[in-house]
Amino acid sequence: MQPHPLSRRTLLGGIAALPALPQTTPPTTRARPHDTSTELLQQWATAPGTHPLIPDIAQAGHHHGTHPPRHRVVTTVTHFGARPDGTTDSAPAFNAAIRATGERGGGAVHIPRGTYLLTTPIFMHWSHVVLRGAGRDTTILRFTRPLDDGYRPARQSNGNSRWSWTGGQIWFLTPERRARSEAEDYAGTEGWLPGDTLAHVAAASRGQHTLLVTDTTHLHPGDLVILECDNPPDATLLMHLAGDTPGTRTYDWPRRAPQLVTDSGGQYPQYALLQRPVRIEAVLGPRLIRLTQPLRHDLRPTWPARLRAPGPTVHDSGVEDLTLRNDPLPMTPHNRHPGSNGVCFQAVHDCWARNVRVENCDLGFGLTTATANTLTHVTVAGRSAHHSFACRMQSHDNLIDHFTIEPFTTPTPAGAVHHGLNLEGLSSGNVWRRGTMAEGTFDSHRALPFDNARTDITLTNNGRVGGSAASGPLFGARITHWNIRITNASPYAITIADVAPRSLTLGVQGTTTTDSELTPDFTGDLENLLTGHGTRPHITDLYAAQRDHLHLD
Repeated sequence: MQPHPLSRRTLLGGIAALPALPQTTPPTTRARPHDTSTELLQQWATAPGTHPLIPDIAQAGHHHGTHPPRHRVVTTVTHFGARPDGTTDSAPAFNAAIRATGERGGGAVHIPRGTYLLTTPIFMHWSHVVLRGAGRDTTILRFTRPLDDGYRPARQSNGNSRWSWTGGQIWFLTPERRARSEAEDYAGTEGWLPGDTLAHVAAASRGQHTLLVTDTTHLHPGDLVILECDNPPDATLLMHLAGDTPGTRTYDWPRRAPQLVTDSGGQYPQYALLQRPVRIEAVLGPRLIRLTQPLRHDLRPTWPARLRAPGPTVHDSGVEDLTLRNDPLPMTPHNRHPGSNGVCFQAVHDCWARNVRVENCDLGFGLTTATANTLTHVTVAGRSAHHSFACRMQSHDNLIDHFTIEPFTTPTPAGAVHHGLNLEGLSSGNVWRRGTMAEGTFDSHRALPFDNARTDITLTNNGRVGGSAASGPLFGARITHWNIRITNASPYAITIADVAPRSLTLGVQGTTTTDSELTPDFTGDLENLLTGHGTRPHITDLYAAQRDHLHLD
């Protein structure tokens, strides 16, 4: 059965009988006549997780949106030989302090005020370990070599460097994941190394919490498991993730999206399976479980689904209260970057970066197959970056809150590109909110990111969208841009009703035009909505409004 076409009247009409929602803006703020933000939120609230245009993002971030804790200090890097003199290589001392703390079960590793020189990356291989400075303005980690020199090169056959979009000078990943990547020369999968299959899952609909499974013997309340389903050669799963709009059925998936499609001859290994870590809220019997969050897509018999153990991972670790400063190297041509990077979270969950500033970077903050992490009060600064923020390779449910991209001290040179807020690679449920961007744009790097939101952001819109053409569509369904303020009048990649299927563009201010300047991947009716253009919506922050409705704060 094909989905029924949507219309603006369908979405915005006939909701007078719905219950009023709690105030999400101060009482002194008066709603404009026929405020569509309130109406749309009321629609979403009747059945969270099932709205055709609005993603369910209420539980994005560390442990479903809870604030990361403050761990007790158990050691100091200076006890292991680090020196805040700006000249002594302190990288071995940092890594030794982190290892000792991890092997003792966790805690905070304190970095006293001063400048520390490091020639190699810091690897956060252990759970429950926090690297904490004395303050963002007083603890400076000075990295003198990019990853190419301080760790190892990661060049593709065409000369492009993988450090252009992943890897970090502070890098959260397991030793097993690191060893696998090194053995494959970073050419294989980048994500989870899942363990045993715990149960198979029956068909279910988007928005469901309760699932029928073959067996609950190995499933327990609180467990994080990977919900995995096959991505078949007929591309029906991909069509579904793109909203099942008419154009998804005429799109030539094998030819235009070979990296996504099985049997195309060019599929990226990680796209053969759709994987999202989910948490079990309750075991309801020998065949039933309830998930904490609703399903983000259907489960159908033709896309066999299962629950698997996540395998080795790092969780509940963080970095906070410091500045990561790369020595300023000239920015290279596009994708040839040597890895003057910041913080990377790879195949980890429920970690965080708090009050961290990254300077002179190729990649500022990277999320690679990362789930439920929170980046808060984070800043990218210094010379021009390639990716200030990258969210890729099936990264889900991450929250980037109170973020800043400062004006670059050296502009982006000819032959290089700055993107901004990157989404790609079947990533979903990610949220950027309460941000200020002096540089960049809302970037999609293709491979069908879906169900993501950017809300309550001010930007000078000067970045560019990117991604390999072989990765297929720029957008999946339910990409939402909500209350966005543009300072230079450019709607490029912000107003996306002309290009993104089943998307919502609401309350974009500072531009009179609505042309995204992007080429649509799908023909026909995209079944989306652009509303409230040029006006500040009554509900200014979609994430906060959803959490308020569900009483999560």
